[in-house]
Amino acid sequence: MSDIASYNLGRREAKLNEFKVSDVYAVFKTNLLSDSLKRSFFRETYLPALPADKTSGAQDRLWKGFNRTLTIKVPDIKNNPNLYEIAVAYESPEQASEWVNTYVAMVAKKTEEDMQDNVLTEIAAKAQVLERQIDAARITAQKRRADRIVRLREALVVAEAVGFDAPQVVAGKTSSDGDLAEFIDGNLMYMRGAKAVRAELAVLEKRENDDPFIAELRGLENQLDFLKKIDVNPDNVSVFTLDSTAEIPETPIKPKKAIILILGTILGGMLGVFVALIRSMMMKRRIKIA
Repeated sequence: MSDIASYNLGRREAKLNEFKVSDVYAVFKTNLLSDSLKRSFFRETYLPALPADKTSGAQDRLWKGFNRTLTIKVPDIKNNPNLYEIAVAYESPEQASEWVNTYVAMVAKKTEEDMQDNVLTEIAAKAQVLERQIDAARITAQKRRADRIVRLREALVVAEAVGFDAPQVVAGKTSSDGDLAEFIDGNLMYMRGAKAVRAELAVLEKRENDDPFIAELRGLENQLDFLKKIDVNPDNVSVFTLDSTAEIPETPIKPKKAIILILGTILGGMLGVFVALIRSMMMKRRIKIA
């Protein structure tokens, strides 16, 4: 978890799912085994390093040869299915070890780029949702202000018609929440008096920005700002654990000199016996003829 901790900085606060080790390593394994990355390595690294006489011929033949040269396998799939072994069989031990290490570095770089794309995509999607919520909140506030203006205008007409210039509040009549709500925002708004209604109406008609009056707006803006500050390419992360770098081998894997010597001795002995039998048969045949 410490290897990928930087990928998760701020994700919980931004209400994004945190990455697990298996999530990141799955991306690495996909790249490790992908044909597209192998072909990139084949074109950009493998072919340019070959002698000119080995690069002539059909590309599909060279590609098949490359897949025999570079192999990827799981040595112990039962007990350790996440441990991969990369090997290169080539006549130059220095070149073989360099290719293995280069390929691993290439896979790691591609995985880091993919993780960056994944983070960017998630942040962009989340940011889009927040921006739409902010836009919707502003539109709703504008509509509510417009509705409020309509109600105030009607209340002003009524207040002026009945001659209520000052608030008509009678003790005990607005004691309940329902009565108070009717007095402020409902059908009894005209009882606030023409003077108060006219003043609020003038303020609302001159208002150019509803943001300070949107309760949830600052919270949404804070989430959006925090989201945009998340580091999409953090340092000190590792998308895989390297068990061992490829070192320059001192002993060739082929030809197997010991096996060749043993086989040569066996075949030589068999050939000697066979020749001796032939000579013996020929000598017996000459004796019979004589």
